[in-house]
Amino acid sequence: EVQLVESGGGLVQAGGSLRLSCAASGFTFDAKVIAWFRQIPGKERLGISCISSSDGFTWYTDSVKGRFTISRDNAKKTAYLEMNSLKPEDTAVYYCAAGYSCPPYSDLTDYWGQGTQVTVSS
Repeated sequence: EVQLVESGGGLVQAGGSLRLSCAASGFTFDAKVIAWFRQIPGKERLGISCISSSDGFTWYTDSVKGRFTISRDNAKKTAYLEMNSLKPEDTAVYYCAAGYSCPPYSDLTDYWGQGTQVTVSS
């Protein structure tokens, strides 16, 4: 069974930090691009960062560039999203995803996590 399980979300004050984790199982982790998407209620789910399967290529959407860092540990089948200098507009449900496109697109994603809520208070 394919699983992507996110953890690390929560409530944080503006300017604070959170580290999201994504634990994978049931597929060949090191063969997939790993991405993070986020979604605000009523809005489209958008890709914000991704990391390639083997050469370490990373991509960030402009709104998180310089504040978020994506990484992966293929041996542990886990990916991470380090989020610093958080802003209220970062409030969303964050989803881990595995696919084959970086930059990431929803229709090029094979597997999704269940999502974790990140709330940034002002």
